[in-house]
Amino acid sequence: MAAGAVQPAEARHLVVHSLREQIREHILEGIVSGRWQPGERIVERRIAVELQVSQTPVREALRELETLRLIESAPNKGVRVRNLTAADLKESYPVRAGLEQVAAELAAGALADDPSALEREVAALRAADADLDDEAQVRHTVAFHHELVRAAGNAVLLHSWESLGIEVWTTLSIRWLSPAPRAYAAEHQDIVDAFVRHDPAICALIKSHVLSCAPQV
Repeated sequence: MAAGAVQPAEARHLVVHSLREQIREHILEGIVSGRWQPGERIVERRIAVELQVSQTPVREALRELETLRLIESAPNKGVRVRNLTAADLKESYPVRAGLEQVAAELAAGALADDPSALEREVAALRAADADLDDEAQVRHTVAFHHELVRAAGNAVLLHSWESLGIEVWTTLSIRWLSPAPRAYAAEHQDIVDAFVRHDPAICALIKSHVLSCAPQV
């Protein structure tokens, strides 16, 4: 935040890397928590005042959330929260599964030789599971899959994956649609083990894993 700015309580827990990301996560938290209801207007200037920042990064964050179809804008009506359904949340998962299946094929050798990046995230997931910390579960689940795609060494693939807004959709799926606390470390450890043993079914395993995370409609 700007020098001297005090973050609202809702935003203090966020682990992000830019002002735009922090504002985006603050707005996302407001949508998930119900602060902003479907159809309710989100006022750019009010957020800027609340977070003690200029309107420019707020506008950038809102534009990103609109690209992800979480909010919508209309002339003379401003920006409003979309009425999202489980079907909306599910749409990105087949695309993501396809991208990660390709990534697994390209990264199989590298991750078999050095799975340490994935293992770090599994260790963090074990702690998050034990604490029932859904925010940490989201963060390290996304980081695990990000490392998997990064290991493929294909910039086009990585950009395509990142453009899906995986963290946003994972947050919404876990926070809105998970009926009960769920452990994530074990299933991700299974993926690491499959890479290490050069399992020929690793690509199919990745695809199945991602699709199993999709909301059921």
